[in-house]
Amino acid sequence: MYLSRTLVLTTALITGVAVADIPRTESGRPNLSGTFDSATLTPLTRPEEFGDNLYLTPEAAEKLKAEEAARISEANSDSNPDRDAPPEGGDGSPGAAGNVGGYNSFWIDRGTDAMLVDGKFRTSIIIDPPNGQFPPMTPAGQMRFAKLFGDSRRKNEGVAWWLDQEGPGPYDNMEQRNIAERCLLGFSGTTPSIPSLYNNFKRIVQTDDYVMILIEMIHDARIVRMNSEHPGPEVTSWLGDSIGWWEGDTLVVDTTNFNDKSGFFLTAGSSTHVVERFTLQEDGNILYNFTVTDETQWETPFTGEYLWRASDDKVYEYACHEGNYALGNIMRGARLLEQDILGGASGGQ
Repeated sequence: MYLSRTLVLTTALITGVAVADIPRTESGRPNLSGTFDSATLTPLTRPEEFGDNLYLTPEAAEKLKAEEAARISEANSDSNPDRDAPPEGGDGSPGAAGNVGGYNSFWIDRGTDAMLVDGKFRTSIIIDPPNGQFPPMTPAGQMRFAKLFGDSRRKNEGVAWWLDQEGPGPYDNMEQRNIAERCLLGFSGTTPSIPSLYNNFKRIVQTDDYVMILIEMIHDARIVRMNSEHPGPEVTSWLGDSIGWWEGDTLVVDTTNFNDKSGFFLTAGSSTHVVERFTLQEDGNILYNFTVTDETQWETPFTGEYLWRASDDKVYEYACHEGNYALGNIMRGARLLEQDILGGASGGQ
């Protein structure tokens, strides 16, 4: 062990490359294998009041932490057993379907504090553009967003409104529903991967030839081929094609060849190019940096950066059964609403 470390340090002095005191594989690469928790209260985009300021004061970070602790404490308090049932259609407050029922705080794990990088608290995960916001969207990107989220943002009025429009309705076929609703891909993204309300764990298994990155959300497993090349553009997949190489002590992962159905709100699909950088810190955490380029969706690239914190916890399978059961009821509900109109129009026959 002493001889190995001396050799590494000697090599560093000769090459001029700084070598951190981090665990390494037998081949001398940083050992990224392990489990990591990416939950953080730091938002993806920066609150506008911070402008171009990337950093949060320690006082503001402590206030954010205290407010979240108070919220969790209140949410975990015992419910009133004598409370009334929610009104039909919900009360309009935040929550699933107007807060008629859904995940309570037991299932939520969005972190307990703001993200600390290089000793400073961050105001946002996005660091470029400098204002911490997404760059302007292209006209094609705006149209895609409107199509992707238009129906979901429409208020449920309990009527089959889609019968008044031409073309197929949003509930004609289960395969028309979005991929997150069908639990096909993680709705916090796989490439890049961003924090979510829950299921923020990652697991990395590293060899000299491959790196596997398991995303807890929807249990997506990415396989990174080291020192390889992308296939032709005609070869696509849901998670894209990921190849990797080392730049010093940083693992660089380049992903292209997504299919047109695999985009989510950050990415558009086959036109997306993502470059990720994984840098192991001396405390065992990973500094995760990503840049998204997609000229069909965004006018310029954007970059985000946050910590994946080392954890001794295990990653258990996230089986998205609620999506499987609910999807049938979504279709049944649509048929009942259609029958209210079609049945009445035909005299109830």
